Amino acid sequence: MTGAAPFVHIVDDDWAIRESLTMLLESEGFQTRCFASAVSFLQALPKLEFGCVVSDVRMPGMSGLDLLTRMKELNARMPVVMITGYADITAAVEAMKLGAVDFFEKPCTQDELIAVVRAALACAGDAKEQEAKNQVYMKRLETLSIREHEVLAGLLDGKLNKTIAYELGVSVRTVESHRAEIMAKTETTSLSELVRVSLLSGWK
Repeated sequence: MTGAAPFVHIVDDDWAIRESLTMLLESEGFQTRCFASAVSFLQALPKLEFGCVVSDVRMPGMSGLDLLTRMKELNARMPVVMITGYADITAAVEAMKLGAVDFFEKPCTQDELIAVVRAALACAGDAKEQEAKNQVYMKRLETLSIREHEVLAGLLDGKLNKTIAYELGVSVRTVESHRAEIMAKTETTSLSELVRVSLLSGWK
């Protein structure tokens, strides 16, 4: 590895598992942070270093699936790896649908675990670069006027220019003019690109 050692945030209510994962990951050169619950992780999330999250699926109170859902709502882009038991494969599939990048079953070998974490951290590097781009997109979107926001909302809903014009009580030409201005401000060259950057940035 080059540069600062990447971070792995461990979320598990079992002290022994947190300790064993910490020892293994740090022996492989990773930096770790441990949390005994999903709630404590979420409380710390705004100040955490970027990295990947290794979380158990089944925990008292907020489960790993609940954690994934909440991270998605918060637009938190850290890649998440879920720890599952043999009987939790259905939950693992659900976790992947919610955005987990991978999962590993207990028990697993140390090599398997490290391989999964390394793959997740590779995703983390890509996500970090994408996060920087998304911030640029968001800043551009913030320059839109109220009317341009309304036109963009219509475009993201898949509405035609004439439908947007009717709903806003303006002419089609006015909508086309707003659309052109939106694309100029966001520095996009096509409707598909505009839609993509708007969704990636979490614009609402």
